[in-house]
Amino acid sequence: MGKIIVVVDDEVDIVELISVNLGKVGFKVEGFYNAGDFLNFLKKRTPDLIILDLMLPDADGFEVCKYLKSEEKYGNIPIIMVTAKGEEVDKILGLEIGADDYITKPFSTRELIARVKAVLRRFEKEDKFEVIKIGGNVEILPNKYKVIVSGKEIELTSTEFKILVLLAKRKGWVFSRDQILNYLYEGERLVFDRTIDVHIAHLREKLGKYGGFIKSVRGIGYKIEE
Repeated sequence: MGKIIVVVDDEVDIVELISVNLGKVGFKVEGFYNAGDFLNFLKKRTPDLIILDLMLPDADGFEVCKYLKSEEKYGNIPIIMVTAKGEEVDKILGLEIGADDYITKPFSTRELIARVKAVLRRFEKEDKFEVIKIGGNVEILPNKYKVIVSGKEIELTSTEFKILVLLAKRKGWVFSRDQILNYLYEGERLVFDRTIDVHIAHLREKLGKYGGFIKSVRGIGYKIEE
């Protein structure tokens, strides 16, 4: 495969365990024990996937993830969070700020490898649209994690952005709340389906007068219709 996987964890044994096992299946692995060294590495090379621990000695993993997903250069790098924290609220927070998957310690290396491969497949399947246009005044740049409305960039959360891209790629298609949840969280029911309604409401508000392109389909879900 030759893909570069970065592992950021302050436990030497964990970094070595993950590195050895990912190496056995063909990945190139770079290990770091703190956020500072990892972020310095990012300035030189862009990995294909990041495995990020939440409990780092010099930074909060949530904040590191949030920063990466907000940066144009790093926003499209998939992140799997690995942590000893197993509470549902931590999983929800991690996914809400942009993490693409979540696994708790202790974990099996086979499961971790499977999750790494699954996340990479999902990203490889993403259509490489340079620009998705809605109504001529809304432009979505998936690879740059940007949405431009009437020439001005607007700020969306990672979840709002993902929902907008999903709907915009298949204009006219109706997506149920369950389908949107599965797209966001890979089938893990960590949130109520009505949470989607809240995200849609925020999306419409941020899109302003163009929020009307997002149509509600009573009793089912949502679609984009020009």
